[in-house]
Amino acid sequence: MNGDSRPRVLFVGRGRIRFPLGRGLERRFKALSGELDWRQLGTALDGRHSPDPRLVLGQPFPLRMLDGPLYYVRLPSRIARELRRFQPDAVIAQGAQEAALVLLARRLARSSTAVILDLHGDWRAPTRLYGSRGRRLLDPLADALARYALRHADAVRTISTYTTELVRAKGIEPAAEFPAFMDLEPFTANPVAPLPTAPRALFVGVLERYKAFDVLADAWGRVAVSVPEAVLHVVGQGALAPVAERLVEELPGRVEWSPSLTAEKVAAALDSATLLVLPSRSEGMGRVVVEAGCRGRPVVGTRVGGIPDVVADGETGVLVSPDDAGELARALARVLSDRPLAERLGAEARARVEPWLATPEEYARRVRELVDRVVTSQM
Repeated sequence: MNGDSRPRVLFVGRGRIRFPLGRGLERRFKALSGELDWRQLGTALDGRHSPDPRLVLGQPFPLRMLDGPLYYVRLPSRIARELRRFQPDAVIAQGAQEAALVLLARRLARSSTAVILDLHGDWRAPTRLYGSRGRRLLDPLADALARYALRHADAVRTISTYTTELVRAKGIEPAAEFPAFMDLEPFTANPVAPLPTAPRALFVGVLERYKAFDVLADAWGRVAVSVPEAVLHVVGQGALAPVAERLVEELPGRVEWSPSLTAEKVAAALDSATLLVLPSRSEGMGRVVVEAGCRGRPVVGTRVGGIPDVVADGETGVLVSPDDAGELARALARVLSDRPLAERLGAEARARVEPWLATPEEYARRVRELVDRVVTSQM
């Protein structure tokens, strides 16, 4: 520890940060400042230089297809430089592959800093379910890095029962399990709104294969036939954006697409929806499921990852098999066509969301407790 009573912590992640900071990030960093002397290593999304020296941001590479590979190639040297300059007590790396590169940087810097792997999902997903299918060529390397990180990190923190089970299957006991940071105030500030008169489904997430937006697009074509008045609102952007564009063109008036919305507008979109649909192939927990619960909306999702940790099948939503567009379509049509069912599921979802509600300050306190415990064990 340094002279300041707060431990020094370096956060490392692929997150792209835009200025001015969104309200959620502002609240996160403010809460962390009360507990930690922190730095955040990341990328400036819009290429602007950070006005806050605690945000140590690299610039995106002009050629988008090279931005990701170059980010990871440069990451160990960037981390090593920050280890020498900031001399943190601990590094918290979001992602197994990132944690492996932190361990490499620790060697380069000849540092004894504790490394905490912050596991938010299945470490096999990034190369298999993100971006182009060509990323599958990186599976062996990504898997090897993940195995190394799991074996050599000083501690692992998980965010759900599902991620804890992943780690325990490798013979590792997590040092802590608690949800990722969620700024839920926009979703809890107002009373729950009644369901809309017309049936309406909402999808919120990146348009990538791991969210299975392609499966939803297939399913929605069937729902449009069985529930003629139903509308799907898509919120997100990503590699599958052309699928969203095609869906809007093929089903005019039945599909709406918003590439991005603020948290407040997502809350309003939930209020305008009958249900949230989350057809993921992989999911660490699903923050949007908690947000839907705050607004009293049921979820039609898949039985994968951490979704069943939050959604009780038949009680707060309906769970279906992944990659089954037919089953997904039937579940959507069922809930959209049965208002009493949607109301019952939504009311129960609101009642059961309470254990997931935590303030930014509570999140920061748990991070501080984790860091204190890991650093003390290293002494």
